[in-house]
Amino acid sequence: MTSDKLISVTEIARHNTASDCWLVVDGQVWDFTEFHEEHPGGSAIILKYAGRDATKPYNEVHSPSTIRKYLHPDKLKGVLDTSTINDEWLKEPPAENTRVMLDNEKPPLHTLINAHDFEIVASKTANKKTWAFYSSAATDLITRDANKSCFDRIWFRPRIMRNVRSVDTRTSIMGVESSLPLFVSPAAMAKLIHPDGERAIAKACYEKGILQGVSNNSSYSIEELAETAPNGKFFFQLYVSPDREKSASLIRKVSSLPQFKAIHITVDAAWPGKREADERVKVDESTSVPMSDAKAKNDKKGGGIGRLMAGHIDPALTWDDIAFVRRHTHLPICLKGIMSADDAILAMKAGVDGILLSNHGGRNLDTSPPSIITLLELQRRAPEVFDCMEVYVDSGIRRGTDTLKAVALGATAVGMGRSMLFATNYGQEGVEHLIDIMRDELETAMRNNGITSLDEASPELVNTGDVDHLVPAGRLHQYARKVAKSRQKLLAAKL
Repeated sequence: MTSDKLISVTEIARHNTASDCWLVVDGQVWDFTEFHEEHPGGSAIILKYAGRDATKPYNEVHSPSTIRKYLHPDKLKGVLDTSTINDEWLKEPPAENTRVMLDNEKPPLHTLINAHDFEIVASKTANKKTWAFYSSAATDLITRDANKSCFDRIWFRPRIMRNVRSVDTRTSIMGVESSLPLFVSPAAMAKLIHPDGERAIAKACYEKGILQGVSNNSSYSIEELAETAPNGKFFFQLYVSPDREKSASLIRKVSSLPQFKAIHITVDAAWPGKREADERVKVDESTSVPMSDAKAKNDKKGGGIGRLMAGHIDPALTWDDIAFVRRHTHLPICLKGIMSADDAILAMKAGVDGILLSNHGGRNLDTSPPSIITLLELQRRAPEVFDCMEVYVDSGIRRGTDTLKAVALGATAVGMGRSMLFATNYGQEGVEHLIDIMRDELETAMRNNGITSLDEASPELVNTGDVDHLVPAGRLHQYARKVAKSRQKLLAAKL
């Protein structure tokens, strides 16, 4: 068969023009001649590797299945004859940009002892675009930073002299057993920081007994992740597309996989935020993801991945669309991105199964409320919500103490997004190590507060006095009133 034919590096190198373009990907020789002009990322990146091995740049941005999705089987010419590899073949293409390294090497994994350490290492070892995309947030970063600082302003009220020799961190999330009140929040394009990307996260979550949220913009498809962790437990983060049939098809596909336990509809991304750090660094225009039609590009605004890949998100999403999602799935439905008690009440009335209090990590609307403040608002204004559905919190979780504070205030579980991406820098082992760290910190916090199970965590465990003034007491502003715009127009007409 043609696909089994051994092809020498000398033969491959002859096919190095736009009219005769072969590339090697994962040891297989493919003919890209007819495809490169249709490539969503443009011809340049393909022609750069014409007649050469493109495995590394391909795997940095694409799922293994992508190539077979776009190229007909007869474009597979054979396999690389590794016995013919020479020094010339191993040279980088002349235009290759070497990966920017601020430090020469990552420190040994065992030397990292908290979530902040993973972030520091990623800032020094990830390439510039990956770091810009992962770490960036909207405009002045106020919400991003407040997400964490508001947790720090909540104090514990520990109880002493209790038998805390054994503690139990187990809980249930949407009816699914979890070893911790912790899940991996869906975060896009984990492959940018490690070739295994979301696959590494999937394996780690299975080993540690927690759920993984899979982004609509995952580097790997849901089928590939289910295959990676056949006994894993996932939920899917859905961005509803303007093309409802595409969303319906994806929802049905997710619902057909037994590994997926719930669907989270993203509701806090009506429009992409201005993430300036991400915009300042150009994006590789070949970047794409398998479950979205969105394509990366550089334009006059910059090269922000978040903005440039948001074209598949429908800004016309309304409460009526919950019924649309229900028509295509039997799975529990959660709304991801609740930022007020008023919308939590509407979610309850809509009959959804859960809500995730989140501001997208501060990435969309700067000065939107920190999630822990929204949790307190629910306690103050809509405590009945906790009796009707599960409430989750993400944005700002960095410590086991953060987890315990959220659980004490009514959260079923918390999610970590960026930190898990930074841990993926070390592959599966890195994610497992971070989960172990969070488990150890949570158990320590529980023991030193005098409790041995999550059922014992309650508001009496915390003092929120330092942030209580930030918690809204009602839907309306406490003193400002709306100015009638009709009067302003009337005055303007007199001028």
